Amino acid sequence: MTKRKTRSDCTVGTLEKKNGLPPGTIRNKDGRDTRSDKKIGSIREEQKKK
Repeated sequence: MTKRKTRSDCTVGTLEKKNGLPPGTIRNKDGRDTRSDKKIGSIREEQKKK
């Protein structure tokens, strides 16, 4: 069984809560916490550019 990709309109806070991760698990490239209202799609777009 393959795991599904997380929806791009899901927020970081929701993803952390849904997967039982502590707040601040997902971080920006510079090491700071990512805002909890930032969308997963935005993070994916940033990763494609760099």
